[in-house]
Amino acid sequence: MGVIRRRGVVALGVTGLVAPLALALTTTPAQAASCTTRTGPYQKQVEKFLGRPVDGKQSVTDCKAVQAFQTKHGITPSIGYAGPVTWGVMDLMNKQKAVGNKPNKDGKCPVNKGRIACVNLTLQLSWIQDGNRLVHGPVPVRTGRDGYETRTGLKKIYWRHIDHVSTIYNVPMPYSQFFDGGQAFHSVGLSVWNPPGSHGCVNMTTKDAKKYWSLLKNGDDVFVYGRKPGT
Repeated sequence: MGVIRRRGVVALGVTGLVAPLALALTTTPAQAASCTTRTGPYQKQVEKFLGRPVDGKQSVTDCKAVQAFQTKHGITPSIGYAGPVTWGVMDLMNKQKAVGNKPNKDGKCPVNKGRIACVNLTLQLSWIQDGNRLVHGPVPVRTGRDGYETRTGLKKIYWRHIDHVSTIYNVPMPYSQFFDGGQAFHSVGLSVWNPPGSHGCVNMTTKDAKKYWSLLKNGDDVFVYGRKPGT
């Protein structure tokens, strides 16, 4: 999080890099690399998502597949347990995929503003549209966690800094495009599905953040709506 000085106005820059919250199922660092033999409450759903035989029973192979998914997306503890956080990420991925190339099918993001960046907190998706025409996306994003929610409503990009660094957390926020106080689009060096979320910013992959940087400019509209699961 960094202090932004612009024309005498001081705004608080909020970074999206947040340490994941531990699940109720705890483990020690020495145990983290080991697979659990426990069958999780979402075993069948997780098995289906990963293309495993759906029998609802934990196996060594099941555990290793779940553990690899958890490690990739920063879900802790990464012991291969098919719990609610792991399934929650997978379920969100399924819902995002189902949107296809019609992210504004519900018409909630304004089509009378010209070029606008839309953020659907419920589905953790963002896209850029121009009227009814989809310009880019949808792309998965990582928005504010509980207590640090990305604020909803119609906003405008007011400041851009390609090499911004948070002065509070001392972490990079590349391709930052600020649209509401310290809340900005910017890239992160971790999975955009990493729970529990950011400190308010809209985190993106480097590829997507670069594309947004090339497509948007100061004064462009941003519309944020919905509610992130768990907030």
